[in-house]
Amino acid sequence: MKGIRAAAALLIAIAVPTRVVGQTCLATANSVNCSIPGQVVLTVNGVVSLQTSSAATTLPPPSPADYNAGFNSTVGPTLTIAANQAWTVYIRAAAPLWTATNTSGSLAARATKPVGDLGWSTASNGVFTPLSTTDVKVVSGPASGENIATLYFRTVYNWRLDTPGNYSLSLMLTLTAP
Repeated sequence: MKGIRAAAALLIAIAVPTRVVGQTCLATANSVNCSIPGQVVLTVNGVVSLQTSSAATTLPPPSPADYNAGFNSTVGPTLTIAANQAWTVYIRAAAPLWTATNTSGSLAARATKPVGDLGWSTASNGVFTPLSTTDVKVVSGPASGENIATLYFRTVYNWRLDTPGNYSLSLMLTLTAP
C-alpha cells in the first residue's frame, strides 16, 4: 500500500498544472486600455548569391585567321550577384594546364597548354587578363539586389603548338563578402 500512495502522489504532482508567470496588464473601471511593453529581436546574417547563365562555355574552334591573329574571342557566362553587404567575385583555373584529349590518331593533343592561354575580361573590347590558378578579382560592388557582369574569353593559339584535339579547362568563380 505504501508503494501505491507514493505513485499516486507522484502522479498528482505531474498532473497539477503549474503557474507560468509573465507580464500582465490590468485595466481599471476608468480605463479600457492596457499596454505591456515588449521587445522583438532579429539577427540579419550576411547573404550573398552568385548565379551564372550557364555552367559551361563552348569556345569556337580556331580558324586559319585566328591562328594568324594569335587568338579568337567569345562571350562567356553572365554573372548575377545579389548581396546585402559589399562583395567581390574572383576567378581562377582549377589546374595549371588544359585537359587535352586526342582526336587524331597520328598527332597527340597538346597536353601542356597552359591556363594562361585563356584570357578573361568584363568587356568585349577590354583588356584580357591571362587566367591563372590564383584568385583574381573580376568585379566587386556594394550591397544591392542585383548586379550583372558578363565574362568574355580570348583564347591564344599558336600554329606550331596547338595541335588537333579536344581541350577543356575548369574555372572557379568565388563570391566573397567581408
